[in-house]
Amino acid sequence: MQRVTIAGREIARDRPPYVIAELSANHNGSLERAKEILRAAKKAGADALKLQSYRADTITIDHDGPDFRVKGGLWDGARLFDLYKEAAMPWDWHEPLFALGRELGIAVFSSPFDHTAVDMLEQLGAPAYKIASLELCDIPLIQYVARTGKPMIMSTGASELGEIADAVAAARGAGCKELILLKCTSGYPTPPAESYLKTIPHLTDMFDCVVGLSDHTMGTAVPVAATALGSALVEKHFTLARADGGVDSAFSLEPAELTQMISDINTAWAAMGSVHYGPTASEAGIRPLRRSLYIVKDVKAGDVIGPEHVRSIRPGKGLAPKYLPDVVGRRAARDLTRGTAVDWTMLAAAN
Repeated sequence: MQRVTIAGREIARDRPPYVIAELSANHNGSLERAKEILRAAKKAGADALKLQSYRADTITIDHDGPDFRVKGGLWDGARLFDLYKEAAMPWDWHEPLFALGRELGIAVFSSPFDHTAVDMLEQLGAPAYKIASLELCDIPLIQYVARTGKPMIMSTGASELGEIADAVAAARGAGCKELILLKCTSGYPTPPAESYLKTIPHLTDMFDCVVGLSDHTMGTAVPVAATALGSALVEKHFTLARADGGVDSAFSLEPAELTQMISDINTAWAAMGSVHYGPTASEAGIRPLRRSLYIVKDVKAGDVIGPEHVRSIRPGKGLAPKYLPDVVGRRAARDLTRGTAVDWTMLAAAN
């Protein structure tokens, strides 16, 4: 079983799911709000807060052409440059957020979108890196991140299987030893039916790595289902309140929802357990109430026991019901009274 460790926390299918609260643009232009979101993520039980490290001019160019406008979806018609300028987090906010994370005991790392972002994050001692879905095709960026030797998380939204394979090969070829792939659908929000969670065990088998979920559906049901299918990590966008607005607020969880999601996915993880047959500890008191054979009408010694004398009823102190054909038709070895559990000593030797 593959394992990845980020800031001392082991991530694997046999560990409770690792939870990343995605800050994205929910800072709404305020460092203090970003810090408050970090505190709320810690309080809710998240293992990490993830940032996004880019500037509008490192992720696109300032251009009015049709290629540089969003078509459809939540941000239909927006210019890419304007959208990213609004959403970008100033680089000088990274250091205080990393410092606050260390103080609170919650990991902070980021998605870099170009080499300069990686260099900045390395200076801050980032414990891991996330490659965003739409950067999975950027092989030079993946290789540059892999050369840091840090654990890598790569989202697979909007990618073909061959493209995922190329990205994995690039990461491993450039030195990545600890890799997590996230099943992701880059729809904002994602219809649950487009989550295709059965891909999670397939990715695990295909690439022999830890696999998780980057989820953009509304609510928390999909992460619970993903956990039952082997997801070792769940990433969800996180905000203080959707009513506060912002680029990503519409599909982000609020603190109470994140708390509930973490509780629910941990319950789902615990419920998976292992292959098991036989009574459990919680069944110790109920097992004796299973059905068994009892005398339900008095029988005199030497009389033939008929179907009217013995039945399969609760509780389970007598012979198993499967032995009913072996009891009916035998003679009683002694007087048998109603309410007595049947055992072999009650039966006279067969002729």
